[in-house]
Amino acid sequence: MVSERGLQVLRAIVEDFVETNEPVGSKSIVERHAFGVSAATIRNDMAQLEDEELIAAPHTSSGRVPTDKGYRVFVDHLAQVRPLTAAQRSAITTFLADPADLDDLMVRTVRVLTRLTGQVALAQYPSFAQAHVTHVELVALAPNRLLVVLVTDAGGVSQRIVPLPVELDEGEIAALRATITALITGHSVRRGAERVAAADEGALGPRLGAAQTALLRAVAEELAEFRQERLVMAGAATLARREHDFRGSIHPLLEAIEEQVTLLRLMSEMRVDEHGLAASIGTENAAFGLGEASIVASDYVTHGGTARVGVMGPTRMDYPSNLAAARAVARYLSRLLEEDETGR
Repeated sequence: MVSERGLQVLRAIVEDFVETNEPVGSKSIVERHAFGVSAATIRNDMAQLEDEELIAAPHTSSGRVPTDKGYRVFVDHLAQVRPLTAAQRSAITTFLADPADLDDLMVRTVRVLTRLTGQVALAQYPSFAQAHVTHVELVALAPNRLLVVLVTDAGGVSQRIVPLPVELDEGEIAALRATITALITGHSVRRGAERVAAADEGALGPRLGAAQTALLRAVAEELAEFRQERLVMAGAATLARREHDFRGSIHPLLEAIEEQVTLLRLMSEMRVDEHGLAASIGTENAAFGLGEASIVASDYVTHGGTARVGVMGPTRMDYPSNLAAARAVARYLSRLLEEDETGR
């Protein structure tokens, strides 16, 4: 068992190593931290931490660095999430103010988060599976080409240009709009997709039926897009600048950024604490091929439940500051989405 002072020594090692990127020795701990004991006593505490595999020596006769297990103990028991400065809070408010739409808001979210942390920023889109379709619009771009617009009560907007096999007049377009509106508006995205799949495509006769088939196929694909999990990211270039913090190659991280599926699974499976914060550290991510990376995240509230924003980087990261930034951005994002919902 590690003593209480031993845990505080671990805190000092983590904080000093994150700050300096140099192995931490007993002498520097005595000089930098007010423990009130000798370097020999600190060395005994460090030996105990090493026995518990919380720190390790990267080289013979060197100082010690935290292990992934040590970072985990630090995050779970020793880290104090730091409040953001007034300048950081102002940056969030300013950067996220007055977004054009949900896509714009999500892009701004990851951009401000990577600016605050210097890490790769990740944000899950809200899930629209339980959102309800509130509006359908068909806009004639040409007699045989329509713009289909779907809107949900959770802020999701879909637009698609659909070529038609026949030319339509205004009355025929109005009839198709009324048919599709009756089919899906007021229903959840999931239920709307079921109703589209079961629709009688021949009810309007052979001429309009051909156009209806093309439109329903496009509507079904757009509803499926609403139901898919999506991730937006920013700051991938930060990995190259911090490549020295990774023992191996950064290519698995770059591949995960490109694929997205791995990161979506990992973020979805992370367990949050009572404050809605989560961290997955180093070897805990080995099953996802990301054993040298850490991800910290915070839940934000959406119309359909919760989703997550966070950052990914090397295990040597400033966990308290990154968790604080993720939490602050998540809280502001929740507030914006709630205001959008109540103001709709």
